[in-house]
Amino acid sequence: MALNTPEYYKEVSLRLSRVLDSVGLAEDIRWKRINMWIQSEEIISYQIVKWHVFGSQAEATTTPGLHSDVDYVICRPDRVVKDLDSWVPSIPTLLIVSDENTPPGYVKLQDVSKTQPRPVYNRYNTHFKLDRHARTVLCSDSLKVMGVDKYHGPAKRNVIGRHHIDLVNALRLHSWPEQSSQWITRNRRHNWPSQESIGLILKTGAMLVPVGNKLSKEKHLEWRISLSFGEKILVWLFNPTQYKSYILLKMINKGLIKPVVDDDVLSSYHCKTCIFYLIENTPTSMWQPDNLLLCVEQCLRLLYIWIENAICPNYFIPDENMFECKVFGHVQSQLLDILSNFLRQEGRYLVGISCDNIGQRLVIACQTPVMDFQSQSHDVTLVLSKSVSFLFLSFINAIQRLFQIDSMFGHSLLERAFLFRGLRQEVNAILMTFYYSIIGSKLASQILSQESIDQHALYIAHDYLLRGSSSDVASGKLKLAAFYLVQDNLDMSEDVLNEIHENYNYKISEIAKISQGTLKAISSENLSTTQLLSRYLAFWVLYHPSEIKCTPKALIPEMFHSAMSYQGDSDKNNLVRIDPKFYLYFLEYICYHLQNKRTHKQTALNNMICAIRHEDIAFPDTALNLLAYCLTQEGKLMNVFSVLSKSMKLAKHDNAAKWQIAFVVNAAFRILRGRQ
Repeated sequence: MALNTPEYYKEVSLRLSRVLDSVGLAEDIRWKRINMWIQSEEIISYQIVKWHVFGSQAEATTTPGLHSDVDYVICRPDRVVKDLDSWVPSIPTLLIVSDENTPPGYVKLQDVSKTQPRPVYNRYNTHFKLDRHARTVLCSDSLKVMGVDKYHGPAKRNVIGRHHIDLVNALRLHSWPEQSSQWITRNRRHNWPSQESIGLILKTGAMLVPVGNKLSKEKHLEWRISLSFGEKILVWLFNPTQYKSYILLKMINKGLIKPVVDDDVLSSYHCKTCIFYLIENTPTSMWQPDNLLLCVEQCLRLLYIWIENAICPNYFIPDENMFECKVFGHVQSQLLDILSNFLRQEGRYLVGISCDNIGQRLVIACQTPVMDFQSQSHDVTLVLSKSVSFLFLSFINAIQRLFQIDSMFGHSLLERAFLFRGLRQEVNAILMTFYYSIIGSKLASQILSQESIDQHALYIAHDYLLRGSSSDVASGKLKLAAFYLVQDNLDMSEDVLNEIHENYNYKISEIAKISQGTLKAISSENLSTTQLLSRYLAFWVLYHPSEIKCTPKALIPEMFHSAMSYQGDSDKNNLVRIDPKFYLYFLEYICYHLQNKRTHKQTALNNMICAIRHEDIAFPDTALNLLAYCLTQEGKLMNVFSVLSKSMKLAKHDNAAKWQIAFVVNAAFRILRGRQ
């Protein structure tokens, strides 16, 4: 480890590695995915036309959050040779040629006579044209699929379900191209790749894909040399730390760089090239799990140098500059600013990675004791506590992104969470307040499930709920109001709901939605973190099935059909999440409905409808299902069908709307039967 590397890098690296294992990057899963694509390639290949799978899917260097394409290359049966010594009579042959104007990494394909071993000049047809030297060369457009408008580079892009399929036609060269001959013999101090691996890669040869250099005057006659076979083998040779470093680079690029800089400037291929060069020029001892963060930052430093010089050399053909026509001017300055900012942050930028919730998962991992992220713990308190921690730290991260500074909370809050030095006493107190609400609701539900209710124990549970009610503007108080409702203590429930309603002004922001009012409050008032939460923040309301006796009847189906699509955590299955303002309106409706206060009830119902129509609801399917329940109480069955249909469109699977539709259909049949 470098002398100036912070001490916490090793511990962060180990926990980061475990986090990546938890999203499917463990070694056993990696090789299962690779073997699956190898087998699929064998299945789809034919004797004459060969199909090959390349890119992130075949390399297993993707995750669900990266949404990587599936890259298929169809290798045509045409014979391509480097010299005429390989000529065979009567077989159509193409000879690789180039000249002083052919850019590095590209070639032309000259037609060869079928009757004698000599190239063809001054003859062309639909697919062949004459170049500036009067050679009859194959036009690269001839191998593209005619009549297709949407191309991604040389690829025809198709969409099948949720997957993007890139389909490329190519020609196969079974020998190693001359332009990359220097790669074979160049000095490798650290023996990567090994001589045995180099020999294997040389046998794979190359492909020629139908795309020319953008700056070339003869780009329609040029073919790009693709060494994807060799690249795939090199990625398979990655050890676990090299493998995870590459995927982290892709996540940083996708989640933190591309939203700021033009989408096509820095690609996954640039990241792959960067890590190839870095592995070749660094000792294997560096690439260890406790150096993961250091390895990622070494990659960022190399990218910075390349961007600063506007040169990204192709790994196999160094003369080819892959930053040509891409990195210059304002874009170059933007990239340099972003990377230099990352390197100054000493790892804190990682919490901003939204892909597969890596940032939030890492924050949770860094503020708790070492956890086995691969184990499937079903401890309710752990599940809910992790969710609460995620909400709280998401808010902190959102503010940091808005202000684009590290000193929002005196710099120490996020730093301490990230560096395992423990949260400040104030933050621990805030999280403990959330936990009081969780413990109180869970305990009360257990007591209410018993035949004989222990009133003293119920009093203790109620005391926990009261302590948890000060967690933020709404979530703890809403749980308390729901507890009163299921106890038929309508007056107490109404008092709590009125208090929330009075405090819920235009400045209140829900989690990760920071309003201008909140920003002004933060900048103009000298508030502690506790004061900030209690005055201006409303967190999502969370329920676990173990709290079933403390929740309104309408939420029970949600507990067993809660979609996993919001955060992607397997341990959040059946965890109900509700927008606080909408839940406030819903509880008001239930309370006023039971009290038979028609005017107040109608106002609450109208507020629910307006919230769905005009506000950014984080969990719209749950909100629509609760609205449908209220409309059912009003006897508006046709409106219920319409609302539930919208809910099903948002979440087709694991949606409690299916149960409600069944109940409504049953109710409708009863009404029709009664009329008959």
